[in-house]
Amino acid sequence: MLALRLTRGARPAVQLRRFLVAAASAGTGFLLLCALGHALGPPGAPSASLLRLAWCAAPLAATVYFAVAVARTDPGTRPRSGLSALGLGPVRLMAISATTTALTCALGSVTALLVFLHLRGDLTGTPFDGSGTDFLAVGRPLPLPATLTLLTLVPGSASAAVAVALRPRERAAGPSRSGRTAYGRFGAYRATAARETFGAYGRFGRHLETAAHGRRPSAARQPTPEEAQAPLQTQAQAQQDRLRADLPGQDPERAHGPHGTQDDPDSAAAVPASGAGRAPSGLPWGIAVLAVGLAVGAYASRTGVGAVTGDRPGAPAGPVLAAVGLALAGPGLTHLCGRLLQSVRPGALRLLAGRLLMTEATRIGRPLGVVCAVLSGAYALGSLYYPDGRPAGPLALLGVLLVTGCTVATLLTAAVETKRAHAGTTAALLRLGAPASTPRRAAALRAGTLLALFGPLTVIVAQLSALSLAL
Repeated sequence: MLALRLTRGARPAVQLRRFLVAAASAGTGFLLLCALGHALGPPGAPSASLLRLAWCAAPLAATVYFAVAVARTDPGTRPRSGLSALGLGPVRLMAISATTTALTCALGSVTALLVFLHLRGDLTGTPFDGSGTDFLAVGRPLPLPATLTLLTLVPGSASAAVAVALRPRERAAGPSRSGRTAYGRFGAYRATAARETFGAYGRFGRHLETAAHGRRPSAARQPTPEEAQAPLQTQAQAQQDRLRADLPGQDPERAHGPHGTQDDPDSAAAVPASGAGRAPSGLPWGIAVLAVGLAVGAYASRTGVGAVTGDRPGAPAGPVLAAVGLALAGPGLTHLCGRLLQSVRPGALRLLAGRLLMTEATRIGRPLGVVCAVLSGAYALGSLYYPDGRPAGPLALLGVLLVTGCTVATLLTAAVETKRAHAGTTAALLRLGAPASTPRRAAALRAGTLLALFGPLTVIVAQLSALSLAL
């Protein structure tokens, strides 16, 4: 009931994103039901029906990916102060997000079933009933267990993925890896790796040590220089902590909880204090997988036994591996774009744009790499299965539209979330006297840099994949 109230009371932008998730779920469910209808049709090769069902994995993965991105940016289930006292802790909010996602995808699955039955002609009295009788096994009864299994596949997968992605990741405090217990002030367990200063030691335990050795402490002792500087060091540390809160990527709302924790790579709170995140480690792996995919595509095309390119069973493995490598290299390439913007005597605008790109390399680079991978893979597979330029079928076009639309919508969602996360930084710049056009110019500069790198790279990978298949 609480999930329904949160869903109904959301803002229009959130409702639009949920509607898009429901539409993607409806399209994926319709493709799964069409694969079932093809299997129930006239007896033929079972491998063809199995291949249709296997190709539905791409729209299913894209739908789940988009549903997780929408659940991450849902403000209704974001942790707030005081909710834990009401019983809405991180685990409960994660469960609400998973339930909301399941309800949204279930609405799409029900819509897919109604459209499927309408095209089969089972729902009479409606316009265009029975218009798709050529591939939906008209006149044959639908098996109820198989239909329910296919319809619950999208809601179940999306709900499980949201629960895993938004689970609380609180780091448990315990002894260090070396097996020795680190103690802080007054014998407490030390939670950080910072060493105690000499002034702190002198304030809180020196007189006890002198008393233990049989020496009486003096009645009036002048503080040492270290002790005098200790309060100043504490104030300086507090001032640094306040300044770090205004750096790009620091979002206090997402510091803890299921939607953003310190261990979450997608969270802005995981950014180091310098304001520029560490370089993602997926760039070498992405380049390696990309090279392996191109080599596998060329090898499969040379050793294929079919006369037609699409009849070679191992040929799609090359473009798929190349697309996976491009997706893995996305965060690293985004971080590289940020470094390039700050090279060769940069100005304030280039510094701001480059630092934001380095900070949000994972948040923006991952969906951007997926979009480029989908575009290059679609081009390569289109040249593989449609070499003579004949038009694709309606189901193939629906699948391509679903995968491309979900990935592009995920990228736009990540961009909006990045803008929201850096709203404090933008406000601080305006308070410091920066022109109002500075944030827009920085955003345009980031978008142009990413387009200049990822656009030609996507075209090159797509051409190489298609060329390897044509050998």
